[in-house]
Amino acid sequence: MTGPLISVDELRAALHPGASSSTPTVLDVRHRTGGPPGQKEYAAGHVPGAVYVDLDADLAAPPGEGGRHPLPDVAVFEAAMRRAGVSADRPVVVYDDWSGLAASRAWWLLRFHGHPDVRVLDGAWAAWTAAGGPVETGAPDDVAEGDFVADPGHLPVVEADRVPELAVLVDAREPERYRGETEPIDPVAGHIPGAVNVPTARNLDGDGRFRSPEELRELYAAVGATPEAGERGEVAAYCGSGVTAVHDIIAMELAGVRAALYPGSWSGWITDPDRPVETF
Repeated sequence: MTGPLISVDELRAALHPGASSSTPTVLDVRHRTGGPPGQKEYAAGHVPGAVYVDLDADLAAPPGEGGRHPLPDVAVFEAAMRRAGVSADRPVVVYDDWSGLAASRAWWLLRFHGHPDVRVLDGAWAAWTAAGGPVETGAPDDVAEGDFVADPGHLPVVEADRVPELAVLVDAREPERYRGETEPIDPVAGHIPGAVNVPTARNLDGDGRFRSPEELRELYAAVGATPEAGERGEVAAYCGSGVTAVHDIIAMELAGVRAALYPGSWSGWITDPDRPVETF
């Protein structure tokens, strides 16, 4: 098992023709909430050899009672990863142009379904281009199909009925959405009662890379998310639809905290009007 991040220099070395280790499968997961798929941006320039993955089509089921981005059907996800060339015996690197927020979803799903070696490009597409990384345009003519077999259950999840029992429930959304002052996406504003707010932006330094493990440990310990609480299964994260919460889960993994994902997140929580809502 590897750590959750890879640097630009490490990825460049891994993609070099003379690299001693297995060349990674690179997935481009560009996405914006409410926006069009990122295929246009991908075609205009991407990491050489990267294959585009559509978050809405490949990394989520259709919206419904499970929220705006429910976890995808296992067979659908497996087929999408195979089309993208993913195999169990090759490492995978995922990136986006959204501070790692969409790429984190791909990382989590692959890890959840049993892939042993998946990493997010630290600093995202901006770091790659800033460092002068090579850029490829267009789309590959032929992607060799992978043999990845999805085996769900390798990372912890919690569902709505268990959420109130958690000692630490981290809300990864912007503070104004957490407080219920504004809600640009979902029909109800506020947060799950008892949740603490650690916006994803706080995970990053001024260069858009994840902060050091020591800094992240201090950040999350301040809200009760400690390694000890994680070991007891008392920590989980959510966001609007279960996508960007994984950014906080990665940050906590770097800090030594094991955290579960509430996949339905806020958009799933509010599908039941009997569930309580809190605002500040």
